[in-house]
Amino acid sequence: MITALLHGLLLALGLILPLGPQNALVLSQGAIQPSLWRALPVAFTAACCDTLLIVLAVAGVSAAVAALEWLHTILVVGGVGFLVVVGWLTWRSPPFDLDTSSRPAAGRQVAYAVALSLGNPHAIVDTVGVIGSSSLAYDGATRLAFAGACVLVSWVWFVVLAAAGRMVSRIEPARRLLNPFSAAVMWVSAAYLAASLV
Repeated sequence: MITALLHGLLLALGLILPLGPQNALVLSQGAIQPSLWRALPVAFTAACCDTLLIVLAVAGVSAAVAALEWLHTILVVGGVGFLVVVGWLTWRSPPFDLDTSSRPAAGRQVAYAVALSLGNPHAIVDTVGVIGSSSLAYDGATRLAFAGACVLVSWVWFVVLAAAGRMVSRIEPARRLLNPFSAAVMWVSAAYLAASLV
């Protein structure tokens, strides 16, 4: 049981720490919202989406879908297009002014977080290919412990990331670089996905 817990914790940390589009979104929300409390809906949404993908992967449902190569190709091509467009829109967005009330509505940001989390084939492939296949080493309660550790890392990480965004918001130059930085992360992720097809 302890081995499964530690395996899940370390594996999930290794997968979630590299900065991708989902992380960039949560970080930017922590920076632009007036309080950490207001940034939590996006952080919780990202964590819920990760939880869904982890549960599907461990249950074996997503592995069956991943076995269809044509579906994998469609997911990757769609994901590349999605990340390129969203990156362009983010790049063109003006920097957020914390002294105004021109922040995007919470519902819109939550919907955006869902689209970015579930529409990112890289996250799906990581979850299915790494977490799903790693879970096959366990069964019963130990598999649940492994999955629970992966889920726990996701929830803690996104809350910590939103809190880090709050600290970034106090630095004016960093706040102004958030949109270009987020866009660059999305474009690099799109390039990585596109390269995986070659």
